[in-house]
Amino acid sequence: MSVRVPIRKLTSGVPGLDEVLGGGIPELSLNLIVGSAGSGKTTLGHQIMFANARPDATALFFTILGEPPLKMLRYQQQFSFFDASKVNESIRFINLSDEAQSEGGMERVLSRIIEEVDRWNPQIVVVDSFRAMVRRTLAGATGEHETQDFMQRLAIHLTSCEATTFMLGEYTQEDEDGSVFTVADGVVWLTQAVERNSVVRKLQVVKMRGQGQIPGLQTMRLTDDGVHVYPRLPKPDEVASGTSPLEQRLPIGVVALDEMLGGGVPRGYSVLVAGPSGSGKTVLSNEFIMAGVKAGEPGVIAVFEKRPNDYLHTTSRGAELAQFVAQKKVEIVYLRPLDLSIDETLTALREAVGRTGAKRAVIDSLSGLELALAPTFREDFRESLYRMVGALTSMGVTVVSTVELPDAYTNLQFSPHGIAFLSDAIIMQRYLELEGELRRAISVVKVRNSQHSKEIREYSIDSSGTLIIGARLGAYRGLLTGTPREGESRDESDRNSTSAR
Repeated sequence: MSVRVPIRKLTSGVPGLDEVLGGGIPELSLNLIVGSAGSGKTTLGHQIMFANARPDATALFFTILGEPPLKMLRYQQQFSFFDASKVNESIRFINLSDEAQSEGGMERVLSRIIEEVDRWNPQIVVVDSFRAMVRRTLAGATGEHETQDFMQRLAIHLTSCEATTFMLGEYTQEDEDGSVFTVADGVVWLTQAVERNSVVRKLQVVKMRGQGQIPGLQTMRLTDDGVHVYPRLPKPDEVASGTSPLEQRLPIGVVALDEMLGGGVPRGYSVLVAGPSGSGKTVLSNEFIMAGVKAGEPGVIAVFEKRPNDYLHTTSRGAELAQFVAQKKVEIVYLRPLDLSIDETLTALREAVGRTGAKRAVIDSLSGLELALAPTFREDFRESLYRMVGALTSMGVTVVSTVELPDAYTNLQFSPHGIAFLSDAIIMQRYLELEGELRRAISVVKVRNSQHSKEIREYSIDSSGTLIIGARLGAYRGLLTGTPREGESRDESDRNSTSAR
């Protein structure tokens, strides 16, 4: 029976990247970090190096035909991962521009790298940027052979010295060098997607020998802390449970509405609260969160249209919510950076759920989320929403999402973009004109696999911000048109039919 040789993996020091790579960076591997100018190659290389360098595992950073080390360090030290105490101790910077520009540059560069590696015996080696030197060599008659020879000899020597290597190069998708990419054990490609006024950074692990990486393009953001990767979520995990969600109903916080739902919201369901502006969607979602806190279940609220303090000051139950926030029973996640991605949103929500142990989550609102997304993500809004809601419910979280409907009464619509089918339950709020007044009506459109009320009932919001549901509007017809008319109620119709028989 054969025995597998284990490969130790180094951490990248980049949030989210180890997960995408398949568990980390294989030790002793030769890796390419490539992309266009400004895509974040140098920052990513520094972040990985600073995360792994220490007195007993030193690092060498070679600059070839790029910025001189002093200029590069002037900018890199602005990031929080930069540790000045490691410079010239566990990390050394060496400039090879003279060798690269001389006659026989590639050979001289290789000799100098081998010399310095043998001298310092580093565990991490970074070469930035080798692309210009390769382009210059390829222009010669034997350029392809020289480049391949350079890469193979470098890889063999660094592996024999037990070094993990990162070579940074300025490439586009059109000018991939076969000789360079074939020798590499791992290839990480950085790009910037530009659409209208939006720029979204992307990272793709094209190749990583010996381990399964997450395929596809991952969202990446450069912050004061350096690079942050937001992995695309694969298929949601199956939740192992011995009971049906219908056996565990959660109170939504309004007794009459719980009755209309058939006994409350089934645990782990996704609920859509749809209605026009001002109809009380936020009020209802707040009732859901506060009912959970009172039952010992922490909650998370994701807001996109207002900052947390503004949200608490403008919502009707803000003072009570603020107390729960102070007691860490509720966390408000504010997500409104420029060019937001759905993966950033999901990461923030999952982290908040993990911190609080939340069993209930509110997304207020999907309309605000869509506006906050970069244009490239709006095109796949339904797919993105499916992944996000599926990930949360797979964690055992019951999700209530609000969505704004247009103030139109000629069409019966439950959600924009056709996202109603993604929800397990739908609560619809609507305006009515009754007796010269603008009133509100509420109904339960669906609760998956469960009986529920079909009634349309009037409701109001009192001065304390409590949602009060009244009787069924049985004396009117055409309620969903917005201009109902008085007519025979169902009860009266049944009685008259019985009398006639």
